[in-house]
Amino acid sequence: MSIYAIGDIQGCYKELQQLLKQIRFDHARDHLWFVGDLVNRGPDSLQVLRFVKSLGDSAITVLGNHDLHLLAVAEGATELHRSDTLDEVLNSPDRDELLTWLRQQRLLHAESGFVLVHAGLLPQWSVKQAASLAREVEQALRDDHTNFFAHMYGNNPQSWDDGLTGSMRLRVITNAFTRLRICTPQGEMEFKFKGEVENIPAGYMPWFEVPKRTSSDATVIFGHWSALGLKVTPNAIALDTGCLWGGPMTAIRLEDRQLFQVNCNTPVAKNW
Repeated sequence: MSIYAIGDIQGCYKELQQLLKQIRFDHARDHLWFVGDLVNRGPDSLQVLRFVKSLGDSAITVLGNHDLHLLAVAEGATELHRSDTLDEVLNSPDRDELLTWLRQQRLLHAESGFVLVHAGLLPQWSVKQAASLAREVEQALRDDHTNFFAHMYGNNPQSWDDGLTGSMRLRVITNAFTRLRICTPQGEMEFKFKGEVENIPAGYMPWFEVPKRTSSDATVIFGHWSALGLKVTPNAIALDTGCLWGGPMTAIRLEDRQLFQVNCNTPVAKNW
């Protein structure tokens, strides 16, 4: 049995199938870990959702910001953006079944020294604390998703406080897991920046490079930051290589960290 972690799909179904063919994925034996953002911007979000759902226990996916955006649009909590490609999902006959399945996915998965998230972890969070906080949001998505989506959007608070409660607490947790790229050494997040590492604003750094990060005893697997590209270190693996924008789609086999990539078939205009 092998476990393969795969970077952001974002509706690129053809590339996903080519990648699975390259790794010789065996549904009965192997497992896939998806870093989130299964949908949006790419051409085939509906096919991606149907396929990943059909994998059952052979796949684990964590929720990304685009996945949550789809759910929020479906709930009426926000409107579609001009660049969204979600109409096919929203108008599909199995829409409710797919969205219910998506809403029940995780924000974080931890196993055998690896932690799977979409964007990142705040530097003061241990893996144990992060897992507990993820469960809070997951429970809200299952039990009271209408209220959750009504308060999900926003950049504040920008840092974690153990005393936070209610919607502000859930928002910070959600933003860290699904939107984080850079922060201060104290864990204050900044969400406007989407570019390359050399252009990070003064006072900020990639979240995974914060000195003495509490979760550094595990290897965090993440996506979300296409301008960062592929990065493999002992305790951080970044897998969003920008297939949507013309880069490759990337998988890594966790047992030996062997990389696999396929080229993008039809890139869209670059717009991080």
